[in-house]
Amino acid sequence: MAELEEEVDVLVQRVVKDINNAFKRNPNIDEIGVIPCPEARYNRSPIVLVENKLGVESWCVKFLLPYVHNKLLLYRQRKHWLDREALVDITCTLLLLNPDFTTAWNVRKELVQCGVLHPEKDLYLGMLALTKFPKSPETWIHRRWVLQQMLHQFFAVGESSKQQQQQQQQQQNGEAAQADGERSHQLSDHLARTLHQEMKVCSDAACRYPSNYNAWSHRIWVLQHMAKGNVKVFHDELSSMRLWVSMHVSDHSGFHYRQFLLNELITVLSHAAAPAVTAVTSSSPFCSGPVPGTVVPHSLSHAHANGELSGADTAAEDERQHSCTTVLQLFHQEMELCSDLIQSFPGHETLWSHRRHVFYLWHQWRREQQPHGSSNGGSRPIHRNDSDPGRPEVGDGSRAGRTESVNGQNHTGEPMEVDGVSSSDPHDSKRLKRGAPLPSATLPSEHGFVGGVLRGCCDPEQRRFALAYKKWLDTVIAQQPSSSSSDREDGGQGGGGDGGADLQPAAAAASSPLMVADSERKGSCADEVLHC
Repeated sequence: MAELEEEVDVLVQRVVKDINNAFKRNPNIDEIGVIPCPEARYNRSPIVLVENKLGVESWCVKFLLPYVHNKLLLYRQRKHWLDREALVDITCTLLLLNPDFTTAWNVRKELVQCGVLHPEKDLYLGMLALTKFPKSPETWIHRRWVLQQMLHQFFAVGESSKQQQQQQQQQQNGEAAQADGERSHQLSDHLARTLHQEMKVCSDAACRYPSNYNAWSHRIWVLQHMAKGNVKVFHDELSSMRLWVSMHVSDHSGFHYRQFLLNELITVLSHAAAPAVTAVTSSSPFCSGPVPGTVVPHSLSHAHANGELSGADTAAEDERQHSCTTVLQLFHQEMELCSDLIQSFPGHETLWSHRRHVFYLWHQWRREQQPHGSSNGGSRPIHRNDSDPGRPEVGDGSRAGRTESVNGQNHTGEPMEVDGVSSSDPHDSKRLKRGAPLPSATLPSEHGFVGGVLRGCCDPEQRRFALAYKKWLDTVIAQQPSSSSSDREDGGQGGGGDGGADLQPAAAAASSPLMVADSERKGSCADEVLHC
């Protein structure tokens, strides 16, 4: 028996050594796996390296895993001593076979904090473990810890660089200041590469395991901590996810991630447009008429007409108008995507839940655009020219000749004439813009979409989801205060309501299919929100 144990120890030590030698021979290994092999058929190493793929024959796992597991536990219990290099090798082998062993990750945390192990090596090890175990929660948790350590290092280096740069500017040392600038640029590039790598790891894990909540949650965390407020990054993510969700129409977690991106973009862009109330008219995409309650101050309108705005005010107003237009385009594109997917892939509840969430976001954003003092005579709304129904309205902040780019699509405005407005100032003519006529998102339009689906519906599940969505529109959206004013102008069915009505049941119903199943549960559906 003792001889057998010694033989197993020798065998396992050789396998651990072979694994580490494989990483030294090929540092670009990008996937691991277990090769089905009940017994050792040949007198050779059970570690197989083909191109960038590392395989372990299954017959040796039953010997290898208990050995490295017991070795690490004895070390943690201070019953067995291991040097740092042996700890790195044993934890690496153990985590490739069982990445949910928390003790091994904790040992590697200590090695990272001591400076023995570089954080990027742990990210690489976690990436390999996720190729075999894409849902491993301990791996994702450790990955976030490593990224936090790297961010602390980046911020520390950035602060020290700023202090050194200030001192060098006082000493007028140009060469040293240039060197610090280059180092800051290198740190920014490193951070951007790390962000791109994390997005790729999350995408691979999501493709390997359907509705991988851990992967999508990690992806959200990365954007919140490494790209907070970066509109370009969020736009790129939203654009790249369009194809992914079109190929995974039943992945609730993937659509939840898309809802997060849309919500973050709307929040950032709305803050950019918050300093002043801007006019949103039918020339803006996604809206066939002016957003109800959105007004332009009377003094600002006179300033526009008389050309009295300064260059700074004009630029700020143009930026606010650009932000509102971008939000409207985002809503339109998302609702268009929902319509295409629902019609192309009938019977998927995920698509209807996503449409419900997007429409509620649009409904809520439109309510937030209404100023509290809209009844005050000091401001006036922009209305359609009644003498010419075919002529689109024009907001004072509109611009012509400017190309808007959202998700890779360019929208160019053209100048137009407006009755009763003097455009002697060239700045006024530049602010006039004709938008492409796009369908509106109102209760009548949603009822029309549902009616079209029901008329051509052959799938019983599709019919059930369509009726549930219609019921949600009638029991939740139609009861909101803004529906009574905005949707009735478009022939909607919205009813009045108390301006101080609680929005929590509606918000819960917007993201939860439980509301559709039984309208009597509307009062308690806030406790049953499903975020996926």
